[in-house]
Amino acid sequence: MKLVTLKHQGSEYLGIQSADHVIIPALSTPKEGIPRSMLALISAGEEGLSMLREFEDPDSTGVRIALANAELLAPIPNPPDNVICLGWNYVEHIEESASAAVRDRELPEHPVVFTKAVGSIIGPFDPIPFDAGFSSQWDWEVELGVIIGKPGRGITEADALAHVFGYTVINDISIRDVQFRHQQFFLGKSADGACPMGPCVVTADEISDPQALDLRCRVNGETKQDSNTRYQIFDIRKTISILSKGMTLRAGDIIATGTPSGVGFARKPPEFLKPGDVVECEVEGIGFLSNPVVDMEDLG
Repeated sequence: MKLVTLKHQGSEYLGIQSADHVIIPALSTPKEGIPRSMLALISAGEEGLSMLREFEDPDSTGVRIALANAELLAPIPNPPDNVICLGWNYVEHIEESASAAVRDRELPEHPVVFTKAVGSIIGPFDPIPFDAGFSSQWDWEVELGVIIGKPGRGITEADALAHVFGYTVINDISIRDVQFRHQQFFLGKSADGACPMGPCVVTADEISDPQALDLRCRVNGETKQDSNTRYQIFDIRKTISILSKGMTLRAGDIIATGTPSGVGFARKPPEFLKPGDVVECEVEGIGFLSNPVVDMEDLG
């Protein structure tokens, strides 16, 4: 299933996306226990998914709105924890970072892990609030996002994918001068609006191999990144296993699995986002984000 979070008549709901419409289960049946939010669905486990599957029938009745008219939010607007992120998880991205004289980089023996603040999350088509007073070095990073469904600690690689609820698209917007100014990445990754996410969550059963997905980023229609998740240094199984060795991964946790080469700061000359730009991030089988860059003062 493709699942979305949308605003309808002033309230947030969980929706099921089809080719051209969204159905809102919580408004479509008197049955008790229908999950109203993505987090409620994830917590309900297989029972919750079973409740929703009856709405996949194209002849099912219920509240439907045209997808084109749906106000889509980030699939999990307020996750239980910061977004967990991997840095330098594609070989070519390490090479381009080194050539840009950021620092010497060798292939990591262990994943580079940092987080993005929950407050950085915005919807798949929301404006990115460009704050020139903070920085002019706003950069793009298309990433596959992994949503944890089944909580766990000490998860083995063999069992890791059984803990995945689904997958989404993330743009890990990075404020480069701030990122590299500090000893860690948190400030440079957590600006308001620096984590566009969506447009949906595709449930894990719909993605047969998460290590075989094309991912692309375009700025003003020009392709900047074009790769495949097969080139990840730490695949999803290994990442989940490593992250869960000492901490419990909780239902609804979000993992951004790293970006391939083609980011702006490593280009010659460097390129950065500016007001008026539109940045699109796409992952095969999931969908795409399309976020305009808007001067913060114009957003009011």
